[in-house]
Amino acid sequence: MSQTASAEPTYSIPLSFRKMENMHIVFWLLKDISWCMIWRPLGIAMIFPTLIISIVIAYRTRQFVSELCHNVAISFWITANAYWMISEFMHFDADTISGAITYKHLAIIPFGIGILILSFYYLYWKPRHKNELETL
Repeated sequence: MSQTASAEPTYSIPLSFRKMENMHIVFWLLKDISWCMIWRPLGIAMIFPTLIISIVIAYRTRQFVSELCHNVAISFWITANAYWMISEFMHFDADTISGAITYKHLAIIPFGIGILILSFYYLYWKPRHKNELETL
C-alpha cells in the first residue's frame, strides 16, 4: 500500500494484474452465458480458465488480507457455481440424496465455505486489525 497526499492508504493494481482480472470476467461471463443457453461444451470448458485465474488472483493478492479473503471466497463461489452448472448439464441436479435434499444442494458446501471465509474476515480479523495496514 502507498500513501497519497492526504495520507489515505491506497491500493493500486499493476496493469498486468488488471488485464488478467478483466479476462477473468470475460471467461466468467462466457461460462454463465453458456449455462443459460445450455451450451454444455463451452460452459464446462470455461470453468477451467475462470477458476484458474481466480486462484491466481487470490495468490497474487495474498499479502492483503481483505483482498485474499474476498478472492478466495470468489474462487469458492465459482466452484459452487460450476458444480451447480454441471449438475444441471448432466441432469443429476434434481436427483434426491436424502429427503428433499438434491445433488444441486451440494453447491451450498463451497458457497458456505466462501461465506465462512468472509465471516472470518469481517467478524474476526478486521475488528482486531482496524488500525493496521492490511498486509500479512
